[in-house]
Amino acid sequence: MSRLPLPAGALLSVIAGLWGGLSLLGVGVPVPSAALATQHGPLMALGFLGTLISLERAVALGRPWGYAAPALAAVGALAGAAGFTRPGQLLLTAAAGWFLAVYLVLLARRPCPEVVVQMSGAIAWYVGGLLWLRGLPIADLVPWLTAFLVLTIAGERLELAHVGFVGRRAGDGVLAAMGVLGAGVLASVPRPDLGWRVAGVGMIALAGLLAVHDIARRTVRTAGLPRYAAVCLLSGYAWLALAGALWGIFGRPAADGLYDAALHAVFLGFVMSMVFGHAPVILPAVLRVRLPYHRVLYGPLALLHAALLVRIAGDLGGVAAVRTVGGVLGEVALPAFACCAVFARHAVPAHRPAAASRLSRSRRMDPS
Repeated sequence: MSRLPLPAGALLSVIAGLWGGLSLLGVGVPVPSAALATQHGPLMALGFLGTLISLERAVALGRPWGYAAPALAAVGALAGAAGFTRPGQLLLTAAAGWFLAVYLVLLARRPCPEVVVQMSGAIAWYVGGLLWLRGLPIADLVPWLTAFLVLTIAGERLELAHVGFVGRRAGDGVLAAMGVLGAGVLASVPRPDLGWRVAGVGMIALAGLLAVHDIARRTVRTAGLPRYAAVCLLSGYAWLALAGALWGIFGRPAADGLYDAALHAVFLGFVMSMVFGHAPVILPAVLRVRLPYHRVLYGPLALLHAALLVRIAGDLGGVAAVRTVGGVLGEVALPAFACCAVFARHAVPAHRPAAASRLSRSRRMDPS
């Protein structure tokens, strides 16, 4: 079956989410629907990333029914963007339930803690969806959306521990840190401030363990795709640690600036760094589209980090104009990455033996 409509749905979700983000930054862009702003978080975390992650798992499952999860996520996000809030919530929650079914089959195929951790991320998405349907505001769903993405990414890193980590004992520490994060997320419902603080401690521990033990510490001294992926991973871990510090120190943020900084340090700094780093390896397998490495990919990555530094400086300093500049530049980084990926496709020959050999070696060495 064709997979193109599913990434197209993710693309439309991210466009809608970015447009809604611009309106939240106060730059005066025309907004066809107020839902683009109010649904900005779900559009990015569930519509865009949820669709792509569940699509990747559906490809791994290898059964047609698995593609229902990304389809439901894409349609649900677009329904929410169009103003159909309740149907969008129902569809996004249903996508999480279907996603869990995919993981149950994958777990039966390969029973291991790493798949359980990734499935825990899907459970966080599903429970967050149920709480959303019960009427909780999106701000109270942030720990659940964070757990979905962080547990999924960290679980995949743990799954590669036999080749991607220095020392097998690191896996036990990573699992413990994930447990602290999960405990904080659970506590965030009855006691939000405590839950955010505990989750923040888990994020700091997880970032530290991943940064210390990931083989990216070695591959960052190489070249080509392995080095690029390592830079993405290590910088992402730094942002996760900063996000954890903000959560741990301030708890559930009461001020708008702290809230903005606490969210975007993890969702933009950590998650998007991981997306940039994994895209040259994951997207060809999922979309069957060649995405070779080219050094031009460093451009959007540098812009992302610089923009986020500016944005958080504006958040913590209470300077709205600085926050807006950083926010706009951060939004530019995402389409810039897409443009650079298109450039790389045309700049790197598809059938040149030397290039193909280098790309093959890079994929074998890449920690993702």
